[in-house]
Amino acid sequence: MVDRDPAAPVYGIAVAADLLGVPEATLRLYESKGLLEPSRTAGGTRRYSDDDLERLRRVADLRDEGINIAGIRRVLDLEDENQDLRNRALEDDGGSAPE
Repeated sequence: MVDRDPAAPVYGIAVAADLLGVPEATLRLYESKGLLEPSRTAGGTRRYSDDDLERLRRVADLRDEGINIAGIRRVLDLEDENQDLRNRALEDDGGSAPE
């Protein structure tokens, strides 16, 4: 069995919505509000990756905590920024993990 790249866009919107248990319209809304940006085929069809699905699960968790969409976008932006800083720190440190 070959491991798939978690960033590979493989799921159409119907499959992604089914896997997440949300309506397709919810995924379109989240995209329009800037919570994620799925890949597109040459014909414009949305394609979601495993990473996208994980991000959408995080969105659902934050919604369940009562955070509005603007707040969720800010939380996700800060989490992304934090991860970028961690990655840069690892690169600057020669790739060793922090203790």
